[in-house]
Amino acid sequence: MGLDVSVNRFNELVSKFNDLKPIFVIGDVGIDKYTQGVVNRISPEAPVPLIEVKKEWLKLGLAANISDNLKALGIKSTLCGIVGDDQNADVFENLLEESDLSTWGVVRCDERPTVFKERVVTDMQQICRIDYESKKDISPSVEKKVIARVRDLSEEHDAVILEDYAKGTFTKTLTPSLISELKEKNVFIAVDPSRTTPPMYYKGVHLLKPNRSEAELMAKSLGYEGEFDIEKVAHLLVEKLELEKLIITLGAQGMAMIDTKLDDKTHFIPTVANEVYDVSGAGDTAISLIVSALMSGASLKEAAWISNCGSGVVVGKKGTATVSTDELKAHFEFISKKFNH
Repeated sequence: MGLDVSVNRFNELVSKFNDLKPIFVIGDVGIDKYTQGVVNRISPEAPVPLIEVKKEWLKLGLAANISDNLKALGIKSTLCGIVGDDQNADVFENLLEESDLSTWGVVRCDERPTVFKERVVTDMQQICRIDYESKKDISPSVEKKVIARVRDLSEEHDAVILEDYAKGTFTKTLTPSLISELKEKNVFIAVDPSRTTPPMYYKGVHLLKPNRSEAELMAKSLGYEGEFDIEKVAHLLVEKLELEKLIITLGAQGMAMIDTKLDDKTHFIPTVANEVYDVSGAGDTAISLIVSALMSGASLKEAAWISNCGSGVVVGKKGTATVSTDELKAHFEFISKKFNH
């Protein structure tokens, strides 16, 4: 299979990223902490590895990693999400400021903790992950604060990414309200869905980007029966959720997509990852690049290739990584030689 986009076209689209209007990012936010060390022996207290810590670092996590990805691509963004009224909320806002990201869209809520995920890793593997979070739906009063914040901030944006990690932000009432509010402002709405949120919450968005298991679960909850058939699942999601565009990421099998503006067919592209070191954050990179490319004038297939290329870079890095436009261009040049042989 050959490439559907030339190196010149790829570079032309990626070069437009710097001129894009800020992208609005709304979703569950939090902090990722990495504790890295070495294991030389088993603990004398219990049959578990004893980690000697060598390094610790904090990163913006969940939807905030989308803003981090966009920044690495030279694209501004406005982040809107909910944190607790706790010490980690201060840490989160400091991380935003260190990354030159606005804190205007951050809503504090004393009913829940700030999401904090700690991964304990060695050079070889992840030992464990410790999560501090609440998955309970946000209250109606917090929903009103989010809607007010979105109303204030949405004017300056042409596109929004709704990033759902099922931590309670996208409730039955807030989600359709957000979609309606943003559609009224003619904002392009892309959703990176959660496997546990009822799919009808997302009805009417412009673009949905589930992975294979999310697509399968969503289709089943919408009445799909039988063996997983990617084309049948894709068409069911487009029809029931009234989508304009759909991309299903399929890991090693690449991506499947439908663009109803073009035709009703399911199109496929292969994966371009050289080696997979760590898949965490690859979905964040994918949605960041799909929306950025579409806003730069790419077709859905071109946007999928650009996104596919970015995900291919980040899965070769440790942790929730980002990709730069230079890395994107270099990786695409490399794979274009490989594909065109």
